[in-house]
Amino acid sequence: MSSPNACQELSCVAAALPDVAKQPNSEPQGTLNWVGMSEIELPVYIPTPTQPAIQVLARVQAYVNLIDPLSKGIHMSRLYLALDNYLGMSELTPALLKQVVGQFVESHQGLSDAAYLECRLDYYEKRRSLVTDNRGWKNYPVRIIASLRQGQFELELAVEVPYSSTCPCSAALARQLIQEGFEEQFGTAELVSARQVHDWLGTVQGIRATPHSQRSVAQVKVRLAPDTEQLPISALIDQLEAALQTPVQAAVKRADEQEFARLNASNLMFCEDAARRLKAKLQDNTAVVDFWIRVNHMESLHAHDAVAVVVKGVPQGYQDDPREYAQRA
Repeated sequence: MSSPNACQELSCVAAALPDVAKQPNSEPQGTLNWVGMSEIELPVYIPTPTQPAIQVLARVQAYVNLIDPLSKGIHMSRLYLALDNYLGMSELTPALLKQVVGQFVESHQGLSDAAYLECRLDYYEKRRSLVTDNRGWKNYPVRIIASLRQGQFELELAVEVPYSSTCPCSAALARQLIQEGFEEQFGTAELVSARQVHDWLGTVQGIRATPHSQRSVAQVKVRLAPDTEQLPISALIDQLEAALQTPVQAAVKRADEQEFARLNASNLMFCEDAARRLKAKLQDNTAVVDFWIRVNHMESLHAHDAVAVVVKGVPQGYQDDPREYAQRA
C-alpha cells in the first residue's frame, strides 16, 4: 500500500506534466475542418429485431472541428474516453449517438462547435431460406454516421446488400437459341404432343443456352428522420432485398436453389432496373429523409462492372457522385 507521502509525490508529478496543447501556437495558424482519430477498434452493441443486442467489433472515426486559429490542437484523449464511456457500455441508438457527438463538442468548448462519429462494422443476421425452414448467417457491411453541425444532429445509415442479377438481353438471346433447337428437333411437324415437348425440355438439348447472371451489390446510404428512435438496420435490409427479389442465400437445399433460379428468371435486371427498383422502394419511406444508391453488377460476360447511381434529389441533399462511398477515410 502506498504511503500518503508517496501519493502526494505522484500528485505533484501529475500536476507538473506538460500540456503542449495549451502552449502558444508558433506554427502557421488557421482553423481546421476536422481533427481526430480513425480506425479505432471498439466493441459496440448492435440492436437486432429478434434477439438481444449483439456485440461486434467496430472501426470508429471520431472528429471535431477546430475553430480557434490560435489553438495548437484538440484533446484527442477526450474523444476516446467519450467513445469508451458511451459506446462500449450501451446499445447503439440514435439518442446515444447524439449524446456522444454532443459530448465531443462539450469537451472542446471554445475549440470546436461540430463533431463527426462513424462506426463501420459487419452486421450479422440469420436469414431464412427461400423455401425450406433452414436459416443461415449473412453478413452485411454497415456504416453508422452521426454528426453535429451548428447544433443540428444528423444520423445516416449505409449498408451493402448482395444479390443476383440476370441479364435481360442474354435471356432473350438464350430463348432464341431454345426456339431454334425446338425447330431442329420437331421440324415442321404440325402436331407435336405435349408429352414430347415436355420430355424434350427435360434434356440437355432442350435448354441449349442459359442467360448469364452475376453477383451484384447494392450500396445504399440513407439519412434518417430526426424522430428515429432505433437504428433500422434489419428493416432497411428487408426493404432492399424485397425490392430486388434475388438476394444471395446462405443455407440452401435443392428446393431453395430451384426457387432462386425461378426468381432470377422472373426478375431480369439491368443495373438501371435494379437502381429504379430501389429508388421506388425508398421514395415513399417516411423514415428516410434522403438516400444515395449505387448498384454494381459484376459482369460475368465482361471484365468490367455495370453501374447505376441515383439519389432522392432533395435540396441540399446527397449529390449524384458516382464514387463509391468511402470505406476508409
